Amino acid sequence: MNEVIENFWFENERIYIRTNEANVYSRPLGVFPILCNATPEQREEGRIVLRGEALRWDNIDEDIHISSFYKKDEPVENEIMIIFSSLPQLNIKQFAQSIGINYTLLSSYINGSKKPSKQRIQFIKDGLRNLGRELLAI
Repeated sequence: MNEVIENFWFENERIYIRTNEANVYSRPLGVFPILCNATPEQREEGRIVLRGEALRWDNIDEDIHISSFYKKDEPVENEIMIIFSSLPQLNIKQFAQSIGINYTLLSSYINGSKKPSKQRIQFIKDGLRNLGRELLAI
């Protein structure tokens, strides 16, 4: 029998699963940008699907396969992550839209699951500077 998910929960900005083999795995929520940005209530609406091979959240259209929990990579700090951690009041989704970048991609940079190129870092910083100029004009 293959290892399957029997239970899942959230704790300390991580998602955990317990399997039928009594193993517990966890991943930082930041690895899953859609789930990371969901409300606690939305996260609790998840369910185990595919005979325990995956988790599904219909309300936010997110799926996570059990194999995602076997990965050992943790978020890697980058300049975008550092900048946005100092700006918690910034609406990431609106900012991404304003500069023409995919919201989940920007979220992946911010949570460290993807590393932006030097050009992408400059593009995002230019967008922040433009926003700063707009705020100064008020």
